[in-house]
Amino acid sequence: MNPFASNAPNEYPGTPSDALVVLIVDDVPDNVAPLHDALDEAGYTVLVALDGEAAIRRATQALPDLVLLDAVMPGLDGFEVARRLKANPATAHIPIIFMTGLTETEHLVAALDAGGADYVTKPIKPREVMARMGVHLRTARHVRQGAVERSQARNALDAFGYATITVRAQDGRLMWQTPLARDLLQRYCGTEAPHTPPAVVQWLRRHLGEAQAQREPPRLTLENGPRRLTFRLHQQVGDQDAEGSEAPGEGGDWLIVMQETSDASVLEAMAHAFALTAREAEVLYWVAKGKINRDIGDILGSSPATVKKHLERIYAKLGVETRTAAAAMAINRVPLLQPQHGG
Repeated sequence: MNPFASNAPNEYPGTPSDALVVLIVDDVPDNVAPLHDALDEAGYTVLVALDGEAAIRRATQALPDLVLLDAVMPGLDGFEVARRLKANPATAHIPIIFMTGLTETEHLVAALDAGGADYVTKPIKPREVMARMGVHLRTARHVRQGAVERSQARNALDAFGYATITVRAQDGRLMWQTPLARDLLQRYCGTEAPHTPPAVVQWLRRHLGEAQAQREPPRLTLENGPRRLTFRLHQQVGDQDAEGSEAPGEGGDWLIVMQETSDASVLEAMAHAFALTAREAEVLYWVAKGKINRDIGDILGSSPATVKKHLERIYAKLGVETRTAAAAMAINRVPLLQPQHGG
């Protein structure tokens, strides 16, 4: 009687509560069959590869939860298979348990150096294999759940207008972003992942020392018309591989929080105070900021002549004759325009 042919699969160590996928790699079919049957009856979905090349293809396509890998195979051996899987970001997270008849220390060390999480010795005992699998599957599941929870928490900030990105200081690569962050970076900087806006990279590197010393660095602000995008250096993160992260001197990965603000309320207040149209309020806003007609035209997508016509109507409504007088009246009547509030 097969001891694993039970109707209560959860009685065995490491048995999954849902259908986890396991890839068995061994060039001897007779070695695969007993383990395949035991895992299948225990509730796992089992895939098989009989050589190294097939193992890499199946792992890349199916992304199993765990790989049981024979160390010694003709052609591409298990050590090389493990190294290639660990070198591929898509499969690097998959735990690998080596199955080996080699018990010499150097072979076991080679298995772990190649990326193996554990090993079992031949002849294979299915109950022992599942016990070892259980440990590594639980660890892998916790890592994945933690990553998902962090991602969900950061994405939730989007709903409150706080977008987040993760930037690797060493090379300026944008490693992660929320949907809102993607839209904001495109709108303000015209960049897309994995490229971080140069201004953000320069600001990050310039203030790394302060951040690493637990001091609050100054924030970076980019302007787009009456809207502003502010960047705040939040914390150093190591979500991918804490022990493999860069040394402190090299920067590491940093979580940056972004928030967009605008002077829409200022424009509304100006329009209401002086009975201006929305476009006239925008022109007066930039006059109060010290911009000349050509600059205002560039900002608003209008010609200097059109800006001049808007200004003539603004002068008439305010009862003034010069832009200096119009700017002074706007600042006096709309306190939010004053530099300490509006920048």
